[in-house]
Amino acid sequence: AVAFKFPPEEKETVLRAITPQIGRTGVLTPLAILEPVKLAGTTVSRATLHNIDYITEKDIRIGDSVTLQKAGDIIPEVVCSHPEKRTGQERPFVMPSVCPSCGEPVFKDTSDDGEGAAIRCNNSLCPAQLSRGIEHFASKDAMDIDGLGPQIVEQFLHEHLIETPADLYRLTANDIASLDRMGEKSAANLIAAIEKSKGAGLERLIYALGIRNVGEVAAEELASHFGSLEALFDATAEEIRTLPDFGAVTAECVVNWFSHPQNMELCRNLLALGVRSEAVKAPVGDKLAGLTFVLTGTLPTLSRDEASDRIKAAGGKVAGSVSKKTNYVVAGEAAGSKLTKAQELNVPVIDEAGLLAMLA
Repeated sequence: AVAFKFPPEEKETVLRAITPQIGRTGVLTPLAILEPVKLAGTTVSRATLHNIDYITEKDIRIGDSVTLQKAGDIIPEVVCSHPEKRTGQERPFVMPSVCPSCGEPVFKDTSDDGEGAAIRCNNSLCPAQLSRGIEHFASKDAMDIDGLGPQIVEQFLHEHLIETPADLYRLTANDIASLDRMGEKSAANLIAAIEKSKGAGLERLIYALGIRNVGEVAAEELASHFGSLEALFDATAEEIRTLPDFGAVTAECVVNWFSHPQNMELCRNLLALGVRSEAVKAPVGDKLAGLTFVLTGTLPTLSRDEASDRIKAAGGKVAGSVSKKTNYVVAGEAAGSKLTKAQELNVPVIDEAGLLAMLA
């Protein structure tokens, strides 16, 4: 059997402007504002430019003709510029020296990879970071507060109803009902969703806090090992490094996060307001104990989340990437690079039926 993957469609357009966006960790990401163009079935007017080093390396200037493609057929990105088409009106982009959101000085962060590509605002009270951080806190994989989207978060911040994620648990239905596009029923539903999220458990809570380099898998490892949020307060980097898949950088990120007084105040406020701080996920079986799985492609009957939950419930571990430590790759339809990597490393590949047989 032979499979052929078509190269991504490319289109040329004009780069009108570059606007820095601030993420929840304070990183300023340059965003390309483009002359709208039809690309792979959608109209694209914005695209990622990754970081300032990428812009410099590709010599991308405001006013340039640029080529676009969709990375992974999803995310629009600028591939290159065309200097030969310049008219002399184009101008280089310069990263701002202060944060566009809060006005605080920004700095070049070399803590992650030593290359210093990330320009970061370090003000924890930056409005843009607060907004993104609260959106992340409420997201499906974090505290899963149904109905709390970006627009409502922006309204809460604008009306000074909240300043930190802990303030969500101080809201009343009366606070919310008077807001634009919110009535008594919507307010009651949102309050109920916020109340329900208190029982999300330590795994989701750690992930929701937005600690750098700590994703869902790392949050589960921390929750499983320490058992409560309070136990993490005094954890050392040496202790954290003993956990599977934890290196020096991630361990230091965890320790540094809990060393900041405002973060500790946030945690204590969450606990005082009734947010559950104990781990709630625990393996109920040991059939897959000691085995690491990677999921790729679309399975016939199970969603990724369902398959992942069943593996974890049987004592197994689900990783996001294939390595020599991977025991099985569960491949479905349209499996991609993870399947290729598994074949290169001679990692056993099974389908959904094979996984269900192991669980039976």
